[in-house]
Amino acid sequence: MTDGPPAAPYVIAEIGCNHAGDLSLAKRMISVAGQFCEVDAVKFQKRHPRTLLTDAQYRAPHPNEMHAFGASYGEHREFLEFDIRQHAELREHAENAGVTYSTSVWDLPSARAVAELDPEFIKVPSAANLNTQLLEFLCGGYRGSIHLSLGMTSRAEEEAIVELFRRLGRLHDLVLYACTSGYPVPFEDVCLLEVQRLRSTYGDELRGVGFSGHHLGIAADVAAFALGARYVERHYTLDRTSKGTDHAASLEPDGLRKLTRDLRNVAKALTYKTADVLSIEQVQRDKLKWRP
Repeated sequence: MTDGPPAAPYVIAEIGCNHAGDLSLAKRMISVAGQFCEVDAVKFQKRHPRTLLTDAQYRAPHPNEMHAFGASYGEHREFLEFDIRQHAELREHAENAGVTYSTSVWDLPSARAVAELDPEFIKVPSAANLNTQLLEFLCGGYRGSIHLSLGMTSRAEEEAIVELFRRLGRLHDLVLYACTSGYPVPFEDVCLLEVQRLRSTYGDELRGVGFSGHHLGIAADVAAFALGARYVERHYTLDRTSKGTDHAASLEPDGLRKLTRDLRNVAKALTYKTADVLSIEQVQRDKLKWRP
């Protein structure tokens, strides 16, 4: 672990399912995130509902009917899914917008499909981080970096995940995210010092430490970066009042642009003085400083 200036922040706009199953809206969100908000990456989600859900879960109604996009929860999830050809379109659109494409994978079929696109990184969400088959596939069948969230994960489970990556020789490609799984999360549950704990526990063995926030505002993200989270991920939407459960804990374009700006400014500020008196101070020193 070095004490020098931090690496530049890497800002990820998680579009997730906030596109409401509309490919044209998803592309518009990519363009706005890359060209107006100036983030580094956009991230979607890929699920195979028939793999993830039991038949009873698939046929059950959505628990919050006003946010449902189908008659059952399974139909709702299917409606929000893009197939892998559409994901390839999204990747191409992201490249044209000057931003990196990525996707969270929730199950093994989704991981296999997305790995064929060879994105720069693939994310494992908190809900799937104990799926050993999924983790082993990514370690052996995918060459990019692997980002993994630790929401709703015990310390013992975290240690087992890290040991799996260490055993398979991929710990240096792993980014661990401090995360609290709630939508939205009150500030007392954000637990920012988890960023410091991950850095001090695993140090330079990891590719890095990240922060995946589901809180309101942007102050906590900047603090997380100052504490050592190089990767900062936030849910992103064009309209927080839109239909869907993630919009309320998402940033609109103005907020995401401000977050990106503030993170990059703070990165410049996180340095030691290079001289006893900086050149910018010398004029004021000559004019104002009392001398004995």
